[in-house]
Amino acid sequence: MTTLMDRPNTALLVIDVQNGVVGEAYQRDAAVADVGGLVERARQEGVPVVWVQHSDEDLVRGSDEWRIVPELTPGDAEPLVEKSYGDSFEDTTLETVLAGLGVGRLVIAGAETDACIRSTLHGAFARGYDATLVSDAHTTVDRTRWGAPPPEQVIAHTNLYWTYQTAPGRTAGTVETKNVDFSGPS
Repeated sequence: MTTLMDRPNTALLVIDVQNGVVGEAYQRDAAVADVGGLVERARQEGVPVVWVQHSDEDLVRGSDEWRIVPELTPGDAEPLVEKSYGDSFEDTTLETVLAGLGVGRLVIAGAETDACIRSTLHGAFARGYDATLVSDAHTTVDRTRWGAPPPEQVIAHTNLYWTYQTAPGRTAGTVETKNVDFSGPS
């Protein structure tokens, strides 16, 4: 359904599953395990896995906080896109990488729900991609002390509104890890 021409392929987009991003995240171990399971399934099915890694003043490139969590290891041939904004497309090579792979549909997992996940979902959708959020494979930290809802509510709300996202010629939605179908809309 994507509006991008000649882009029939799907990719798993793994966003910011880094030590300093998910170290204190809500249900961290479960989310990381779900991402790991998706990565393995994508590899087995020959679906490209594209990694995104954030850097800024708190996630200094090369630091331990910046590194992808030890449970996950990008493959040597898997693209790794570095970013410094919430939207993984903004001022990065992501569009070029996806175009080279013929990708018009993204299955998205990672962190943080209320920041880079949300920004990238909207960025992908606005750029013409079909975008499926894996409902149990994204997480965030507790920001209630700054007035945000608890993390489980942030995750639930994001899942709710992305389930019903619509636009002409594109598909959106959510799917649980166990039900991800890399071959077509979920």
